[in-house]
Parts: sequence; C-alpha cells; structure tokens
Amino acid sequence: MKQHPYRYNKQQWKFFLFLFAAMIAAASLLYSNHLVKSLSKSERTKAQVWAMSTKSVVTMPDLDDEFISLIFAVRDSLSLPAIITDQNEKIILWRDLDSSKTNIEKAALDSGSNLQYDPIYFEKELHTMKKAHPPIQLDLDTGEKWFVYYKDSEALQQLRIFPYIQLSLIGIFLIIAYTVFNSIRNSEQNLVWVGMAKEAAHQLGTPISSLMGWLELARVTYESQDDSLFNEMERDVQRLEIVADRFSKIGSTPSLSNHVVYAVVEDYVNYFKIRTSKRITFELTGDQHVEAKLNVQVFDWIIENLLKNAVNAIEGEGKIGVNISENIAKEEIFIDISDTGKGIPRSNWETIFQPGFTTRKRGWGLGLSLTKRMVYYHRGQIFVKESEIGKGTTFRIILKSNLRYEPTQI
Repeated sequence: MKQHPYRYNKQQWKFFLFLFAAMIAAASLLYSNHLVKSLSKSERTKAQVWAMSTKSVVTMPDLDDEFISLIFAVRDSLSLPAIITDQNEKIILWRDLDSSKTNIEKAALDSGSNLQYDPIYFEKELHTMKKAHPPIQLDLDTGEKWFVYYKDSEALQQLRIFPYIQLSLIGIFLIIAYTVFNSIRNSEQNLVWVGMAKEAAHQLGTPISSLMGWLELARVTYESQDDSLFNEMERDVQRLEIVADRFSKIGSTPSLSNHVVYAVVEDYVNYFKIRTSKRITFELTGDQHVEAKLNVQVFDWIIENLLKNAVNAIEGEGKIGVNISENIAKEEIFIDISDTGKGIPRSNWETIFQPGFTTRKRGWGLGLSLTKRMVYYHRGQIFVKESEIGKGTTFRIILKSNLRYEPTQI
C-alpha cells in the first residue's frame, strides 16, 4: 500500500501537534491542581485559626480586653464560609454566610431589621460543608466537643474550574483556527487543481487536432473511409478530445442537462469493455428509464475511473456489474458498480477518496479523489457500499432523480 509523502508528513505533524497540545493541557491541569491543593491547605488553616480564636473568646471570658481585641482582629481577618456545631449538630456560630438570614428565630425577631429566620438555608449550607471537607474537632474544657465545618472560598471554587474553562476556550479557538486554515489550504489546493487541469486541456488541444488531421489524411491516402480499424482509432481520438474537454470543465460552474442514466452508462460500458481483457465480463442491469441532470462527458469520467479501479482489483478472471435503481420515496437514483476483485479493508473505506492514497505500486492516488469531486459536481454522493476481502467491492453513486412522483390519491 502506497501513501503520498504529503499525507504522511501531514499525519506526522497532526500527531506531534496533538501530543504537544496534550502536554500543555496536562501541565496546566497539574499546576492548577497543585495551586488548588496549596490554597485548600491554607483555607483549612484559616478555618482552624478561626475556630481556635472563637473558642478562646467563648471559653475564656477573663482575658484582657486588648488581647480579646487582637483575637477578634485575627478572627475577622480570616474570610471563609464556616459553621460551628456542637456534638448534637446544633449550629452555634457561623461566618461569611448570607447576612440577611439566621437560624435563630429570636435573633430575627429582636433585631428590628430585615433579618429573616431561615433554618433550611443553614441546613443546606451545613450539608454542603460536610460533603466538602472533614470537620475540625475542638475539645472544650467542659468535656463538650465542637465541630467546625467549612467550604471553599469563591476564589478557590473558581480556581478549580478555571483550567477546564481555559482549556475549553483554547480548544474552541484551535478548532476554529484549524478549520479556517484548513479551508484556506483546501482553497489553494483547489486553485492548483483547476490551474493544472486547464493547462493540461490546453496542452492536449494541439496534438489532438494534429491526430485528427493525420487520421483523415490516412483515410484518404488508403481509401479506407469505412475501415473498422480507422473507425476505432477515430473513436479513441474523439475520446482524447472528451478527456481534454473534461479537464477544461474542472472548476467551472456545472452545466447539467436531463439524460436517461441507463443509456449514458450503457454507452460508456460498451466503449470500455472492448478495450479490456476478455477474461473480465460486464453486466449492466436495472431501471432503463430513470433520468437525472448530468454532464455526460464528466459523468463518463466517473464511470471510467470506477470501472478502471474494478479492472485493477480483479486478478485474472472476474466480473463487473453495474446496477441502476431508483428510490422513489427519496427521489434518488442509485448506481452500484460491483467487482469480484480483492476487496478493500473497512478501515480504508473513507481514506481511499483522499488525494495521494493508493494500493498500487504505480500511480498518484488521485483517481477516486477526482471521482468524488466530479460526483459533487453533479450534486451527488459516492461511497463504498460494501466490500469483503477476497470477494469484491461495491461502490454506490447517489444522484437526484429528475422524475417527480405525485402521491397517489385514495
């Protein structure tokens, strides 16, 4: 199996870029996690200091006023949502919660302010804190135990999710950038394709005209106007003219007209099969009346590429079948081209349509890529319908039917 060097290098670059992006993401997450752990330790220390200072104020009333002021200053400087409960889980103190709410009904009634009695709010906050961190236990001189519960500050909560938001935004930016640059690159490639195709058509024009002239001169010289050999030579020269015309149409606005699909395919199959080994048989079946919008010269190129692929896939004797059918409900025409060749691995069903991919030792791997472009030229689709190693492959082309069916009135 041969792959174009450009595709190989492109895959390498994609792999290294993905690896580099993954390393950046991992480093960012690890560093953020390190910061979160450090701040989490710091906040637990804050909670312990707040708890100890509160305990000192409550349990040691005989302290010097200046010392008490110092304790209050230290305690109030530690901003952290926290709740202290006794061993029966009754809330004793809290800080940095909603200042308009209280879990003590008397406090709400006596304050004379807009303070609201809301014990459910405190129960929810206590439940959240219990899930966030294990409690800090304080043993009082009276034998009682207090439990300090706390939750992360807003800054720490935001820091936990910030790396994921940051990586998501970077990821979105990279996807958009990749899509834009890929689109620009594809546009440049399309311009190169179109330029090369039109130049090839221009270069073919002169020798084809000369061949037509030499052929006509040979007919006159040997007085063989109806000779079958000259007729076949003329058909081949005319085919060269068609090929040149095909190249000149690449990149142009589609010029499509209504044709019977079966007749167009039959005409090309008849031309192709007499130029192929007699060990390969051809069979054309299906609906002979369905119509579609086609550019016959370009559509012949599609059939030619698929038939050539089928012939190359057959080693020795084999059979190539073309079946034309219609999906009336969807107003679509199916053209299935089957062979009894070596088959295509499922992993390559999509890859075979990419430029540069080929399983042959010789060739550029552009046939199926061009074929897909030409099917799109007809506003259709092409894909591998089925394939089995050692048994053969079926390609399916889908075109829009030009026939319209009215629903049956009952």
